[in-house]
Amino acid sequence: MVRRSMAHVQGNDETAADDATSDTNAPPAPERPAWPSVSERLAMEQVSTGVTAVVLPHSERAAAADPGQSAMTAGPRHAIAAATGGQAVTEPGLAAPELSTHHRLLAGLLSARTLTLGSTTRDRLWGWLGPALVTVLAAALRLFNLNSPHSLVFDETYYVKDAYTLLQLGYDAQWPDEPDDRFSSGITDIFTTQASYTVHPPVGKWLIAMGIQAGGVENPWAWRIATVLAGVLAVFILARTARRLFGSTVVGTIAGGLLAIDGMAIVMSRTALLDNFVMLFALIAFACLVADREQFRRRLAHQAAILIDAGRPVRSLTPHVGFRWWRLAAGVSLGLACGTKWSGLYFVAAFGVLTVWWDLSARRSIRGQHWGLTWLLNDALPAFMTLVLTAVGVYLASWWSWFAHPASWGRDWAASHPMTYPGWLPQWAGSAWDSWRSFVEYHSQMYQFHTHLTSHHDYMSNPWGWLLQLRPTSFYWAETTDGSGRCGVDDCISAILAIGNPVLWWTATLALVVVIWALLRRHDWRAGAVVAGLVGGWVPWLFFSKRTIFTFYTVAFVPFMVLAVCYVIAIRLERCDTLANTVVAHPTLQPDAVIRRARRKKRGIRVRIGIYLGVIALVSAYFYPIWAGLSIPRWLWESHMWLGSLWI
Repeated sequence: MVRRSMAHVQGNDETAADDATSDTNAPPAPERPAWPSVSERLAMEQVSTGVTAVVLPHSERAAAADPGQSAMTAGPRHAIAAATGGQAVTEPGLAAPELSTHHRLLAGLLSARTLTLGSTTRDRLWGWLGPALVTVLAAALRLFNLNSPHSLVFDETYYVKDAYTLLQLGYDAQWPDEPDDRFSSGITDIFTTQASYTVHPPVGKWLIAMGIQAGGVENPWAWRIATVLAGVLAVFILARTARRLFGSTVVGTIAGGLLAIDGMAIVMSRTALLDNFVMLFALIAFACLVADREQFRRRLAHQAAILIDAGRPVRSLTPHVGFRWWRLAAGVSLGLACGTKWSGLYFVAAFGVLTVWWDLSARRSIRGQHWGLTWLLNDALPAFMTLVLTAVGVYLASWWSWFAHPASWGRDWAASHPMTYPGWLPQWAGSAWDSWRSFVEYHSQMYQFHTHLTSHHDYMSNPWGWLLQLRPTSFYWAETTDGSGRCGVDDCISAILAIGNPVLWWTATLALVVVIWALLRRHDWRAGAVVAGLVGGWVPWLFFSKRTIFTFYTVAFVPFMVLAVCYVIAIRLERCDTLANTVVAHPTLQPDAVIRRARRKKRGIRVRIGIYLGVIALVSAYFYPIWAGLSIPRWLWESHMWLGSLWI
C-alpha cells in the first residue's frame, strides 16, 4: 500500500487547481521520462486518488506482476473498496510498491492520464493523425468556393484595401469615394498617397497583405487566404492542446473537429477581417502556457527529488528549473494578438493570472520552505517580464512600418506641436522623442474612437446575448428572382451569416455552468483554463454593452466554448474509464463483474456522446450554405432563421 503521508506531496494538485522561472544553470530535467511500469502506475494512481488498495481481474494479474510491461497495455485496473466502513478490498501480493521520490512528486503535480499520455505507439500515432484529419476537414470547409463572393464583404472594405496600401506604400492610404466596385473588378491602383486614419494596429493587415502578395490583388481568394490559414492552423493547435489538457487523444480530436465545423469559425476564416488572427494568436499563447505548465512541473519534480534524495531541505528560492521558453513564446504570441486588435490585451491579463496561479499551486504542492516567497520571486515576477514585457515589446515592434514612413497618419504630429529641448540634447534624441510623442498621440486618438463609438448599426449586438448567438451579423446578401441564381428555382438567395453552430453554442453555454462549478467546488485546473479563455475573450465586452459591437467578436473565444463542451465529455469518460476509474463496490462483488458493468456504462456514455456529435455535424451541414454564401432557394434560407427577426 502506498501512503500519502509524505510531507512534500499534499494530494493530487493536478485536480485541485493549479508552474517558476529560474536559474539557467540548473541541471536539465528529462523532457520525456521513461513511461512508468504497471506496478509504478498502480502506485501513482493510489497517490493521485487516495485509493488504499488495488484489485485486478484474473486476466490482468500476470501483467501487473511484470514490472517491465507498459502501463497502457496492462488493461483495466480498478480500486475496489468496501462501501461499508471504507475498508479496502485487497488481494495478496497486489499492493503497489513504494515509488521513487521523483515519481511520487510527479504523481502529486500531474495526473496519471497526463503521465501516460502517448505511452503506446497507437496513442502517439493517433495523437498526430487525429488532429491532422480534422485539420484537413477544416481546410476543405474553408477553401471551398473561397473566390465567392467576388466582392468586398462587410469590413473587408476597410482591411483589404488598407492591406493593399500597406503593401504598396508601407502605410494606410486613402481611397476615392465609392471605390469598392472598381477594386473588386480589378481596378486597384486608384488609392491616393495621403495617409488614412485607421483605428487598429497593423499585424492583421500585414498578414492579409501577404496573401494579396502571394495570390494577386485581383483574386478575392488571395484577400482571404491568410484568414483561412489562420483558421485551419487553429484547428490543429486546439486538437493538440486539448489532448494535453485532458490527457486524451480522443477528446483532443473531438475538440479540433468541433472547431473545424463551427459556423463562426468557418465564416471568420473565409472573410478577410482581423478577429480570426486575434483568435489564433490567443490560442497559440494558451497552447504555449499549457505546455509550459507540464514542462515546469516535470522539471520541478525532478529538481525537488534531487534535493530530497540527497537529504537536503527544499529551501527558499529552490528548486530552480531553468528558463521558461514556452512562456516566452506565449508572450510573443500575445504581443501579436495586441498588434492585431487591442482586445488581445484582455488575453494578456487573463492568461497572466492563469499561469502564475498554476505556478503557485505547484510550489504549494512541493511544500518547500517559504514556498510563497519562492513563488513570488522565482515565478510571478519573472512571469511578468517574460509574458507582459515581451508582449509590449512585440506590440511596439509591430509598428515598425509606421515609424519608418514619415507619411504615415499622425507621424508628424509632434512637428505641429513642437517641444523645446535642451541645447545639449543630440538632435537624433529629440527626433526620436518626437516620434514617440506622435505615436502616443495617435494611440490617444485610437482610444477615444474605441471608447466613444456608439453610432447605431442594424447588426450591433449586446454581449450578454453572444453565448446564445442571439443577434448574428449579416456579412453578405444577394437575391435574384429571375432564375439566374443557379439554385433550381427563380427566387434564389446567397447570404453569409456570421453565426456559430446553434446546437454547439447553446450546449456549450450549459457546459460552462459545469465548468464554473468544477472550478469553484473542485478547483479543477482544467476548468480554470477554460474560464480564463472566456474571461479574456468575452467578459470585458460586458462592460461596453452600449458600444457599437458585434457578435462576430466571439470568434476570439470559440476555442474555449469548444473546450467547455470537451470538458464535460472528458469528465464523463473519466468517471467510467476502465483504465483509471476508482470503482467502489461491496466486498462480495467480483472484480470482473464490476469491470464489465463499468465497461457497459462507458459504452452507453460513448453512444450518447456520439449521438450528440452527430447532431452537431448534421446542423453544420445544414447551415453551411449560409456560412459559405452558396446560392439556395429563399424558402431554404428562411428555414434557417430559427429565431425569426433576431437572425434576419
